[in-house]
Amino acid sequence: PSTVNPLDCTCLDDQNDYRGTIAKTETGETCMRWDVQDPHSHTRTPNDYPNAGLENNNYCRNPDGEPRAWCYTTDPGSRWEFCDVPR
Repeated sequence: PSTVNPLDCTCLDDQNDYRGTIAKTETGETCMRWDVQDPHSHTRTPNDYPNAGLENNNYCRNPDGEPRAWCYTTDPGSRWEFCDVPR
């Protein structure tokens, strides 16, 4: 049997349906909260993307049509990265 939580996987190819709790990029960087602007200012906010699951979290998401789920990182030297979300 699979040990993956069904919420931690995705069905759609671009993963815009993902609503799990993975909050690290595929290289291990910690994701930045979507509702903050530091260390990276951006427009992918809960107000601008109200149905994208960005509220009150730093989880990997795909609000804007990238090839798969991603997040801004807390590392000032790395703006954003893709996440390793199971399919």
